[in-house]
Amino acid sequence: MCDKDLAYIRLMLETLEKILRYTSGLKSAEEFENDIKSFDATLMNFVVLEEIVSKLSTGIKEKHNNINWNKIYAFRNILAHDYFGILPEEVWEIIKKHLPKLKTDLHQLIK
Repeated sequence: MCDKDLAYIRLMLETLEKILRYTSGLKSAEEFENDIKSFDATLMNFVVLEEIVSKLSTGIKEKHNNINWNKIYAFRNILAHDYFGILPEEVWEIIKKHLPKLKTDLHQLIK
């Protein structure tokens, strides 16, 4: 893995940690939606996460195709272009069901 990709993966992990930290004390999608600062900060960090994915080399994405890079990036387009149509329940589900696995996969990738 080149140094640039390694730096991007580490930045992705930092960004994931922020999202998990911002939402750690919340118990439901409703609480998440009502905590405006956490909601906005989380969505912004999802945009950052997806922008990082766009900067990764094609080689690393092909080599580690167990991670759905396209789906991650596609979520950025939804956030950026349909912000007011975002369903907090869907974002909450991503945070609870998919981010822990992505975090594990990214840690495995840099080992």
